[in-house]
Order: sequence, then structure tokens, then C-alpha cells
Amino acid sequence: MKINNLGSMGVNPYKRSLEKSAQAAQKPQTKEDKVEISAKAIDLQQSNEITKARQKKVQALKNQVENGTYTIDPKAIAKGLLDFYKK
Repeated sequence: MKINNLGSMGVNPYKRSLEKSAQAAQKPQTKEDKVEISAKAIDLQQSNEITKARQKKVQALKNQVENGTYTIDPKAIAKGLLDFYKK
């Protein structure tokens, strides 16, 4: 016969874990994605000068390719590759 039954009265670890999981299931878990864009990036996006210059350059290259006047400078390409891999 046990007189001092310490620590085991009313303790059920399985019941506690079930209660915790039930509480976690009741709370709605809303996770949101968040993107922050710096002020400088916003300025770059909104600057029309860069996009206009880029569009003009692309259009000029398209015209050269369509006309067959676009030429490739192999020396400039080789120099660029060497500079890239030497760094």
C-alpha cells in the first residue's frame, strides 16, 4: 500500500499533448508573404529615361538583325570573355 503517491496523481502526459494539439488546431494559422522594395529600386523602376533608352537600343538592334546589317565583333567578344575569366 502506497501512502505517499507523489507526482502521479492527476498527471497524464498524453492528455496534455492532446490538449496542446487541439489548441493549436483551433488557432487559425495565417502566414503572409511580404516583399519590401527599397526606395532606390522604386525610383529605378519609375524612371522613364532608362526604359526609353533601352527600348531605343533594342529597336535599333532588331532593325539591324532584320535588315541583315548586324555585325558581330569577335575581337570584342573574346576580350570580354578574357576580362571576365581573368577576374
